[in-house]
Amino acid sequence: MNIIDDLKWRGAINQQTDAEGLKEAVENKKIGLYAGIDPTGDSMHVGHLIPFMILKRFQLAGYRPYILIGGATGSIGDPSGKKAERTLQTMEQVGHNQACLTKQMEGLFGKDGSFNIVNNYDWLSKLSLIDFLRDYGKSFNVNTMLNKEIVSSRLETGISYTEFTYQILQGIDFAHLFKAHDVQLEIGGSDQWGNITGGIELIHKLHGSDAKAFGLTIPLMLKADGTKFGKTEGGAVWLDPEKTSPYEFYQFWINTDDRDVIKYLKYFTFLSHEEIEGLADKVKNEPYKREAQRRLAEAVTEFVHGKDAVIEAQNITKALFSGDIKQLTTKEVEQGLKNMPSMEVSNEKKNIIEWLTDDTKIEPSRRQAREDVKNGAVRINGDKIIDTDFVIDPSAYFDGKFVVVRRGKKRYFLAKVK
Repeated sequence: MNIIDDLKWRGAINQQTDAEGLKEAVENKKIGLYAGIDPTGDSMHVGHLIPFMILKRFQLAGYRPYILIGGATGSIGDPSGKKAERTLQTMEQVGHNQACLTKQMEGLFGKDGSFNIVNNYDWLSKLSLIDFLRDYGKSFNVNTMLNKEIVSSRLETGISYTEFTYQILQGIDFAHLFKAHDVQLEIGGSDQWGNITGGIELIHKLHGSDAKAFGLTIPLMLKADGTKFGKTEGGAVWLDPEKTSPYEFYQFWINTDDRDVIKYLKYFTFLSHEEIEGLADKVKNEPYKREAQRRLAEAVTEFVHGKDAVIEAQNITKALFSGDIKQLTTKEVEQGLKNMPSMEVSNEKKNIIEWLTDDTKIEPSRRQAREDVKNGAVRINGDKIIDTDFVIDPSAYFDGKFVVVRRGKKRYFLAKVK
């Protein structure tokens, strides 16, 4: 199947500048293509993944993907949909973020030479003001620039000249990659349509109207309930395992709504059409089994964090569901109970009743603590404790770092040993 047809089947195409021309181009040769990201932060979140999943599909099909990390554009900021101007970052911070994003991209795309990472600072920083105005400024009409949605939405509140010129810089990026690396396609979010078409217009002015340059945008990703994809109560779902642990990452995907799961399988996995259609049937006929969600969580977690992270996340999930947490490692306990109620305790040995009330405040009173222990409602590190004289030794569990308490069937508490 033509890769463009595959993207259509996956619902991954919003707009194309020349649909027939692009389809012909990808059928005739392994074109170069790119997507960009500015180093405004030191990690991508799952929303950033969407255009790069398309880039990855092209890579797997033998095309030549380029990832542009905007060391120059990231230092000035794009006119985002927000009303306020972006706060400028120091060049030191931009460099740090760029290094972090490069490492993440290498994890996703590999190090086998089948893709390239470029930094627009390498060419934009060499432009003098005179060159910028003479070679590129003359090719951009201010009236057209003002009508671009991302700019027009800011005119009422105001926009600086710095952010106003961002679209010129992005156009120069496309023109540079077109000339230097024969990159013919730019991929971006739907909000980048104006910038992408501006780059194509610049290429046509510099190289003639017959120059084969194309743009493709992806649809805005919303959940079935209309809320923004990639957000949870705890905030964004990051690719950095220090910000969002692999277990939390896995849980984000496994908790996907039935109405969204097939869409996400098409967008975020490399499963075959046949397997996805089979999972769609299971969602329709056996939704309670949640096989589609499990397969989604496995596939995306493995893609981002590796197979070992999937096994780790599944171990934590199984242990927390069954209550048998003794099998977990210290690292897995830290991941799985990261967002559970927690408190700090000393490593002093103590009677369980005193410890549950005085030290941790898990129980509201000693009377309630004794009642819960006698009724078998309290588990310490997976063991049911019914002896009110039991002595807790915090240093004896999970390398002396944690004591895990389960009260009732589902409530977990994490005591961190000082």
